[in-house]
Amino acid sequence: MAGHSKWANIQHRKKRQDNKRGKLFTKLIKEITVAAREGGGDANSNPRLRLDLDKAFSGNMNKETVEKAINRGTGNLEGVNYEELIYEGYSSSGVAIIVECVTDNKNRTVAEVRHAFSKFSGNLGSSGSVSYLFKKIGVISFQETDKADEIMELAIENNAEDVIHEENYVEIHTDKVDYLNIAEVLKDNDFVFDNAELEMHADTKIQLDADSTESFIKFIDSLEELDDVQNVYTNAEYTEDLN
Repeated sequence: MAGHSKWANIQHRKKRQDNKRGKLFTKLIKEITVAAREGGGDANSNPRLRLDLDKAFSGNMNKETVEKAINRGTGNLEGVNYEELIYEGYSSSGVAIIVECVTDNKNRTVAEVRHAFSKFSGNLGSSGSVSYLFKKIGVISFQETDKADEIMELAIENNAEDVIHEENYVEIHTDKVDYLNIAEVLKDNDFVFDNAELEMHADTKIQLDADSTESFIKFIDSLEELDDVQNVYTNAEYTEDLN
């Protein structure tokens, strides 16, 4: 893997994944509910739900909480009605941003997202204004592993599109269609990943200098701290190591 800035991006990804763990349960309960609503409550026939359950149980979520979330999604239990929303826009430095939300109150969510964009001099755009810059891919990551060579070899054998290895960190990129299959193959071979999900990645990047990076990260952090925000994707390219 080449490039100082690419490693800076990975460092930032790792930091964001660590921060997400603090709101993991809240996020997963919403995700499980929506997955069950969209694809049914049987994990064997609902790949999205199956992966969400793996995350929930690996994070020690209790079975009762999981079952309630599934039953709310399938309509077998009354509860909050969540909907998925996507917002798009640009930062003051011209970085494209996609914000994925799950909410029970659309008006609250759009007001909070719009406030964050306004606070940091960004512009919230219309649907499609930046999404054309991104494509959905599978991302499977191992935060700390001493089996990088074996993991990379197995991933490549099973049609991974790219494998990034830096220090003890391994990140596998897959086609969105092959994503679940590769994740299952890794699990079947006892390689336990830290995170696996579909993400929006941009081929065209906007490079940020040190000053812009600091302000931009504060902006992204303010979005990710919102309760209704599930994921934030950008086409930022960092040129400085992040502490």
